[in-house]
Amino acid sequence: MSKQIEVPELGFIALLRYAWNQLTSMRTALILLMLMGVAAIPGSLIPQRITNPMAVRDFFTANRDLAKWYDRFSLFDVYGSPWFSAIYILLFISLIGCVLPRSVEHYKSMVAQPPATPKNLNRLSYFQEINGSKDSMLRAEAWLRKNRFRVRVEDNTISSEKGYLRETGNLLFHLSLILILLGVSFGSLLGMRGEAIVNVGERFISVPTSYDTLSFGKLTNENSLSPFQINVDKFQAKYDPKTSAPQDYTAWVTVTSNGKTSQQTLKVNKPLTFGQTRVYLQANGYSPVVTVRDALKNVVFQGPVPFLPQDGNLRSIGAIKVPDAKPSIGFVSSFVPTNARTTSQGAISIFPELLDPKLLFSIWEGDLGLDSGVPQSVYKIDTQNLKQIGLGSVKPGETYNYKGGSITLETVVPWVNLQVVRDPGKSFALVGGIVAILGLLTSLYGRRRRIWIRINGDRIEIAGLAKNSAPGLETEINKFVAAVKGEK
Repeated sequence: MSKQIEVPELGFIALLRYAWNQLTSMRTALILLMLMGVAAIPGSLIPQRITNPMAVRDFFTANRDLAKWYDRFSLFDVYGSPWFSAIYILLFISLIGCVLPRSVEHYKSMVAQPPATPKNLNRLSYFQEINGSKDSMLRAEAWLRKNRFRVRVEDNTISSEKGYLRETGNLLFHLSLILILLGVSFGSLLGMRGEAIVNVGERFISVPTSYDTLSFGKLTNENSLSPFQINVDKFQAKYDPKTSAPQDYTAWVTVTSNGKTSQQTLKVNKPLTFGQTRVYLQANGYSPVVTVRDALKNVVFQGPVPFLPQDGNLRSIGAIKVPDAKPSIGFVSSFVPTNARTTSQGAISIFPELLDPKLLFSIWEGDLGLDSGVPQSVYKIDTQNLKQIGLGSVKPGETYNYKGGSITLETVVPWVNLQVVRDPGKSFALVGGIVAILGLLTSLYGRRRRIWIRINGDRIEIAGLAKNSAPGLETEINKFVAAVKGEK
């Protein structure tokens, strides 16, 4: 009859220790890193509230039942969801618990003496036995130190070691991941990001109502905005006349900050800086300046309307909404800076500059839905419940009359898109990325090896050992033997 072996149950402390060991293992860190990559996929495929609330609203309209389930699992806010944050925090803890103890042990190994010479060198790789003397041992020590080996000299033996940079690079790579995670955390907690379209000749003031889109980190709010003003005085874009490819964007601006006013130049790779906040020139387009009059010739709308570019030649779409007209009027419009026409596409633009601008539109009458409380795009009009009353086009200075009023294209002004960003963790992420590359290169090209030498009378034994069978040790041993023999 076999005797049963009773396995004692784990206590609470032992269970915590076991869980900690599992969490801080490299295998768990790799699994969590893979999970975070997989968890980020929905954020690329599903519209996110923080970046595109209009698309989220459209998704709810088109797929109401599916959208409810998506919303329950926070798929419209993936990167702020509890489950993504849990993976992120667990990965952060796992890397710290895994890498820091290894770093401490690695440092202790680096400052410790190389291991003592084994008794049986003839069992090791590349063993050689040669004739020699005490002078041979002196030459051996000098060669090892010259080639930056860590040397341990005892009675009749020398033990040397080299190649700790391989493990150092490996640890630096993993420590840099922690630094990158810290940078991303600081950015999501303390950062902000906003965008605003500003027409040339207009002023942008850094207050919440001036932004077209604005998002804050978890620990910041509108009170953390940097106070500054930017007046866009002039904008110039240069394009290749053959390919229409952009060659240069330049905006001349007047900046007011901390009570000081200055003239500055804003380019794509030359942002304005206000403390930790930077303002980038991100995109550009055109705003037709229109005047809409009713049947009594009263002005019911006047001003520039930003249009959204659709291709490299800046063919743009936009919506001119006139709620003050009786009844309300909407113009579903497109704008071409250099007008041309094709049989398949109709009006197109053949160059991004204002060589032959033209505004084309269809006119719709009815309730535009601006008072419904439902957010809607400034570039589109929902014409489902509207009635079309006209179709036309105008060039600068021309007027189109329709039943109930008229529309005049006064002129066209460029607009620039300003991206305002405060990311306090960017420097950490940048340093972490650079260190990660350096650490990876070091770990790939570093070679850990040891060389031992023992003198026994007039005989000298030499042997080496390479960790992970790294190549190159045989050549190094041959050079070492030649130096011990006194050969050049």
